[in-house]
Amino acid sequence: MNDGAGSTQGEAQGRRYEPLGRSLVIIPTYNEAENIKTIVSRVREAVPDVDILVADDNSPDGTGKIADELSGHDEQVHVLHRKGKEGLGAAYLAGFAWGMEHDYGVLIEMDADGSHQPEELPRLLTALKGADLVLGSRWVPGGRVVNWPKYREFLSRGGSTYSRLLLGVPIRDVTGGFRAFRAETLKGLGLGEVASQGYCFQVDLARRAVAEGYHVVEVPITFVERELGDSKMNRDIVVEALWRVTAWGVGDRAHRLLGRKSM
Repeated sequence: MNDGAGSTQGEAQGRRYEPLGRSLVIIPTYNEAENIKTIVSRVREAVPDVDILVADDNSPDGTGKIADELSGHDEQVHVLHRKGKEGLGAAYLAGFAWGMEHDYGVLIEMDADGSHQPEELPRLLTALKGADLVLGSRWVPGGRVVNWPKYREFLSRGGSTYSRLLLGVPIRDVTGGFRAFRAETLKGLGLGEVASQGYCFQVDLARRAVAEGYHVVEVPITFVERELGDSKMNRDIVVEALWRVTAWGVGDRAHRLLGRKSM
């Protein structure tokens, strides 16, 4: 791959990939009134052909109303109103379902707070032409973080390393949330069985993709800490990720000993 992209799960030896088709950027929101206009504008400018779905969890700060106003002025912006705050994983699963119901060929995960740079989205889409799943990675050569305190970098690097080693997943940035999936890839991941919610949702989808033998590629990105609004990272999210990853790792080893397929 160009632009520093690297394979992390088997080369697509001689495989012919179908054209990507229409792309949908899914942006989950909860209290992102200060950021939503800016991120939508940047996505539309960076990749004018893509559509956007704002999946709002009934934000009390009026994010959903702002998204409706944006949608009213731009037919490529759509809004999915959800009943309440149910977690990142549930928001993305709802967004994936909406996108597949509307026949999008590519579904993209992106944060609302500007930490994922829309200007780097073309790099992910270019890599996806020869892959099943592309991950924007902070921890491959060329990737970096900006304005992060050391403890956040330690937590993220440590979480990815722990997940990679325990699960046997050859991905440098397992917890990253800037991703581009082919719709066919998502259909093969058993999304109906996904119960993880916080940032371990990203680990869950990555391990499922590797287990199914999909061709996964990481491309370097620059992750910028949010300037407006509050981070959604908290102790409960870290604890959920730790125990779920540990349970998956132990379960995988037990299934391998018994000669069974795990998931």
